[in-house]
Amino acid sequence: MKPEETIDFHIRWAWLKIAKMYNRMGAQVGISQSMGLVLLSIDPKLGTPSTSLGPMMGMEPTSLTRTLKSMEEKGWIARKPDLNDGRVSRIYLTEQGEKLREVSKETVIDFNERLLQSIDPQKLQHFREVIEMIDQQTMN
Repeated sequence: MKPEETIDFHIRWAWLKIAKMYNRMGAQVGISQSMGLVLLSIDPKLGTPSTSLGPMMGMEPTSLTRTLKSMEEKGWIARKPDLNDGRVSRIYLTEQGEKLREVSKETVIDFNERLLQSIDPQKLQHFREVIEMIDQQTMN
């Protein structure tokens, strides 16, 4: 079987193109695709425990640690101890982080709106059904 005949080839190919597009757009404001994802994953009011970010985003701990460190050095996030559990560190957005979160949010919404305008609703429903089936297969 040729790679392009497999389902996962097309999923990887599409995701790599999407990530490249987000990186290109993010570069205009100095962020990467993974940084944008972190910004979108942090609860803007309550902050988010650092230990829940990785699983929520599907990032490996070492990659997430590097990304968080870089974002903290740039002043986009701040780590603070959890008020209820001192062992837990929560990640909060700074004012600059909130601004970049909005840019990331707008970028994702714009891309999704463009997709929704060009994809037939019935085809989109089939796509979602297929992706759900793929997700279920990865749990086995």
